[in-house]
Amino acid sequence: MASGAVRVLYALAMVAVVITVDVLFFRHQPWLRLMVNIGIVLVFGAFYLRFLRR
Repeated sequence: MASGAVRVLYALAMVAVVITVDVLFFRHQPWLRLMVNIGIVLVFGAFYLRFLRR
């Protein structure tokens, strides 16, 4: 159960980072915002695969 809770918290952290970056920096630039969002998801995915997957 703790592993599931960690995954949920990790996903919520990723969503919070994406929304924060969108609102603060890339509000009126849709293509740049899309590219940055993809980059953030890839970084979170790499971190998950490297450190959190068992």
